[in-house]
Amino acid sequence: MIEFQHVSFAYEKGRPVLRDLSFSIGDGESVGLIGANGAGKSTVMKLLLGLLTGEGTILVDGEPVKKENLAKIRRKLGFVLQNSDNQMFMPTVYEDMIFAPLNYGLSREEAERRVDGVLERLHLTELKHRHNHRISGGEKRMAAIATILAMEPEAILMDEPSAALDPYNRRIVINTIRELKQTKLITSHDLDMILDTCSRVILLSNGRIAADGPAEKVLRDRALLEANRMELPFRYAGHGD
Repeated sequence: MIEFQHVSFAYEKGRPVLRDLSFSIGDGESVGLIGANGAGKSTVMKLLLGLLTGEGTILVDGEPVKKENLAKIRRKLGFVLQNSDNQMFMPTVYEDMIFAPLNYGLSREEAERRVDGVLERLHLTELKHRHNHRISGGEKRMAAIATILAMEPEAILMDEPSAALDPYNRRIVINTIRELKQTKLITSHDLDMILDTCSRVILLSNGRIAADGPAEKVLRDRALLEANRMELPFRYAGHGD
């Protein structure tokens, strides 16, 4: 579904952020992309969406991420931003959700049916006509996820989906992510959330892959995490390898 082949990128010449990065994510996989600040996680997301251009090859469903393919590729990828306020730009949840389906050429009837189906699936029907500035942070995060699902993407990218949420809303978001059938790539410093939602972890350090394997194995490795400026998830703290 997603493939990086020898990808490098630098914001400033001579100071690479990503160095010869290669990995692939299969259809339906749920992968956590972790690393300390500055490891290159956000850059990977931006390259995948075509917001940045680096060296090497990036493929989405076999299509290279190039300017001429961006419209097609972005229809396959849904991106849930860390700050929902930057994503929810219409007055109401309904208007945000229906915006992309209408712009993709669906009739209003079809688009409304899709919106209602997503809201019902996520148990968010009561938010449909609520104003975005009058819902809580947790509700807004859920609404942002619903907005992306209304686009019916093949893969979902999430940047810190549990950030700034209270424990109750964090659990709701985690449960929602776990139920999603799409391919998922999730960046987060919340390693317990990564354990709950991802079967595989890619650990970035200084723009390279320091580890790539089953989430439980990578996230139990105290020495590996500490060598890359990270700490064990709370549930493993005190008895990591």
